[in-house]
Amino acid sequence: MKTLALISVAFLGIKACTPDETLRAYGGADRTWQLIELNGEEYTAAATLTFPETGEIVGQGPCNGFSASLTVPYPWFGAENLISTRRTCPDQAAETAFLQALQTASLSEVAGDMMILSTDTGLMLVFTAAD
Repeated sequence: MKTLALISVAFLGIKACTPDETLRAYGGADRTWQLIELNGEEYTAAATLTFPETGEIVGQGPCNGFSASLTVPYPWFGAENLISTRRTCPDQAAETAFLQALQTASLSEVAGDMMILSTDTGLMLVFTAAD
């Protein structure tokens, strides 16, 4: 039993020492990202993203809050296991477009106060740091 406890503690220590290789570690952390453009058009509704902890995405769409997992290394992007509240509002179409694009994005780039999420086929979400 003592051996099992030592192995468990050692495993947790190794996991805690694993560096963050996601977008969060490459400029995404400690900021709130405001969506300003979706597929080449100005995004006039309110939508934000944050990366509060390693492996986490948290945000607010025009109608609902949401969260997802982010585990792929930068410059890749993958919003996995997205969950959202279920309120409806007048901007429901804008929210649906945003969340669908977010789940489709597979590449990321952070340059100063700009963050771009895209796919190799052209989908693009452009964010600016709101703080």
